Amino acid sequence: MSKYDEIAKQWFNAFNTKNTELLLSLYDDNAQHFSPKLLIARPETKGLVTGKAAMRDWWQQAFDTIKGLNYELLTLVTNEQHIFFEYIRHADDVADLRVGELLEIRNGLIVSSRVFHG
Repeated sequence: MSKYDEIAKQWFNAFNTKNTELLLSLYDDNAQHFSPKLLIARPETKGLVTGKAAMRDWWQQAFDTIKGLNYELLTLVTNEQHIFFEYIRHADDVADLRVGELLEIRNGLIVSSRVFHG
């Protein structure tokens, strides 16, 4: 297993156990995160948050409010600078959502993440 596969494994574990601090430990202090859900929920962000404090606020809110949130890995592809995965986002009382996510890695930490879905 490569170090990038290990980062991906830890990332999924953090989301599925709702462990915000483990998740943030994988990110650079100044990392950026873009999500269409963020764009809808917080239009003033234009879908982008920067830094661990902003990401902590966003993800902790999701963990606290989205019942049954769980990600099911479908595809994982890694290279020396990126992790790409597809997963199914499960949550109670809403339809499953197929998601793609691209993580950019530098010096062993995620410096940007971008979520893709319809």
